[in-house]
Amino acid sequence: MGEKLSIAIIGAGAAGCFCAINLKRMMPDADIHIFESKGKALAKVAVTGGGRCNLTNTFKAVKNLQEVYPRGEKLMRRALSVLSPQDTCAWFEQEGVRLVAQEDECIFPESQDAMQIVNTLLYNIKGLGVQLHLNEKVTHIDLNKWDRVVITTGGHPTPAGFSMLDGLDIPIEQPVPSLFTFNVEGDWHQLLMGTVVEGVQAFIPGTKFRSQGALLLTHWGMSGPAILRLSSYAARYLAEHDYKSQLCINWMGNTSEQEVRDMLHDMMQLNAQKLITSAYPQQFTSKHWSVLLTRMGIPLTQRWGALNTKHLNKMLTVLTADTYQITDKCPFKEEFVTCGGVSLKAININTLQSKQHPTLYFAGEVLDVDAVTGGFNLQAAWSMGYVVAKHISTSHQTNNQEP
Repeated sequence: MGEKLSIAIIGAGAAGCFCAINLKRMMPDADIHIFESKGKALAKVAVTGGGRCNLTNTFKAVKNLQEVYPRGEKLMRRALSVLSPQDTCAWFEQEGVRLVAQEDECIFPESQDAMQIVNTLLYNIKGLGVQLHLNEKVTHIDLNKWDRVVITTGGHPTPAGFSMLDGLDIPIEQPVPSLFTFNVEGDWHQLLMGTVVEGVQAFIPGTKFRSQGALLLTHWGMSGPAILRLSSYAARYLAEHDYKSQLCINWMGNTSEQEVRDMLHDMMQLNAQKLITSAYPQQFTSKHWSVLLTRMGIPLTQRWGALNTKHLNKMLTVLTADTYQITDKCPFKEEFVTCGGVSLKAININTLQSKQHPTLYFAGEVLDVDAVTGGFNLQAAWSMGYVVAKHISTSHQTNNQEP
């Protein structure tokens, strides 16, 4: 192997392609090859965000990084210090991609077309002279054939997906899905299909797992940001319980139990002569409130002024800890996210370099790093890909300068 560095990047996803482009810019003489087992590169990027490509997030609403990176928060803190969301936006804007931030802080291309992101990356790969090999599945890693090898194959549903690492003694954390909606027992939710309730709290009783946000009722059960985040936080717990668990919904969000009790007493006094179906908390639709009343076991013909203590306690329980049974998981659109993968104990989280094999790097979802929905997974891919590119470049330059 001569001075011209030979680099193999395994996997043509977001992390792999971004790493290759930036590495080639940093090291124009490097011989960089991307190997992809499928017939096209960046397939997942093309469908993310419903085909619009939620390529990052402003992070303005993120108070604690672990809220959005349930696993790998320390690694991501370091990676984001090397390539921040602002850096990512600037990178794409310099390539002519105009971006727009939504009210929920998710950032999309102004064109609302994921293919603009895909084509921008592919244009750079071709223009810079990076060799892209499609339909070439790598089954074995030969560290002697290349000066550097970067694994960016993404997440896998089973440990068998990491078989190319056999013989390298790389520890793998059991992969399980980490971004999905809930199938819920019963058919009541079919009556409310399409209903969105803002600001609810969703939690699994008896555990630390809870989330807050909008909840969407569907024909199969529950979805929306609150559920997707909870599925991520509780990914391993739910997998261990075969996706069967109790689920509690606090329809009143951050409102305390005492505040809800006081609100119900106020409603009794202000609406004493009204039917309980005609006056209700503003976050509910009439139909949703009627369904909840049925769950409370309170006759719909009851008037507010006639409610007794037993009725109020039932109301309080359903409004603050409405309990359902999760019967299974359901994939979130076309996106497939896993937790698990290459153990973070096996790498230097500052450089993403294998501790055991210094010429081997990992980036993206192949690592035991994952995020909630909202552009955070793609930002992880951009940042990690850039970290690897920067370290390969700077370490090679440093080695060449040594006497």
